[in-house]
Amino acid sequence: MILAGDVGGTKTQLALFEPGARARAPAHSAKLASHGHASLAALVREFVDPLGARPARAVFGIAGPVVGGRCEATNLPWIVSEPEMSAALDGAKVTLMNDLEATAWGLEQLDASDLVTLQPGEPHAGNRALIAAGTGLGEALLVWNGSRWRPSASEGGHADFGARDPLEDELLLWLRAAHGRVSYERILSGRGLADLYRFLTATARGAEPPAFASRFAAAEDPAALVTEAALDGSCGRARLAVERWVDIYGAEAGNLALKALAVAGLFVGGGIAPRLIDVMRDGRFARAFGAKGRLAPMLREIPIAVIRDERTALWGAAAVGLAA
Repeated sequence: MILAGDVGGTKTQLALFEPGARARAPAHSAKLASHGHASLAALVREFVDPLGARPARAVFGIAGPVVGGRCEATNLPWIVSEPEMSAALDGAKVTLMNDLEATAWGLEQLDASDLVTLQPGEPHAGNRALIAAGTGLGEALLVWNGSRWRPSASEGGHADFGARDPLEDELLLWLRAAHGRVSYERILSGRGLADLYRFLTATARGAEPPAFASRFAAAEDPAALVTEAALDGSCGRARLAVERWVDIYGAEAGNLALKALAVAGLFVGGGIAPRLIDVMRDGRFARAFGAKGRLAPMLREIPIAVIRDERTALWGAAAVGLAA
């Protein structure tokens, strides 16, 4: 059998496939919490052992840089290596790749119904790019080689944040005082959305309803609370936070499109965008994406789509494993 995995900072999705199966047709699958396990090997054994499965090949997309078959996970206390995982799986051939690279491989498995268009654009032959905010911020390139797109991993989400206006100048200084260096991931992540709300509170921007501050302080997932309050209209400050977060997301997506020369399309993955889809497609994401001065006309021609299928990275890992 073939084992595929999408290893994220919050959850890990695993699936087993029979040889020759389609990448979206697993024989068994499960979603497990990433935290609470001592290692990826322990988590994987928890999945395969009850099934009596002994996969011959395994491919894992993992959130973090993979160098020489080894990854120090960005948002997990794990160091994962291909030899370690092979030993844990009784000698199976193991491939590690960045989770955004796995998502990029999974794009070919998607149907039109799995995508929400933010900007139709006019695609040209050339590269694509992928950006995904969730527990962290991932980015990847899909390089056109004349016949197909070849995914290439990136850690561009950790590049320095660039403020675009006076409010973001203040935000940068506030985040720097709190955290030191400020990357795009510092903002474009779940914890980043919560910090953006804290910044708006500290600078007295937006109306906050009574008792919301205590709910925010006590929330296990403050970003989820901010999202809920923004979408149901119960907190003006939460709405400001979400709208500014989407603006910054669009701006960084545009930066990535410039660096990749992604004239064939920009895809938005991760777990946050589908929850904010109404805000994402009200035009603000595309406007921030295209606000690139003399290059704005080119950016307006790049198609932008949000990926709705949360298992795209799993399908990509499976496709790589099944093709070997």
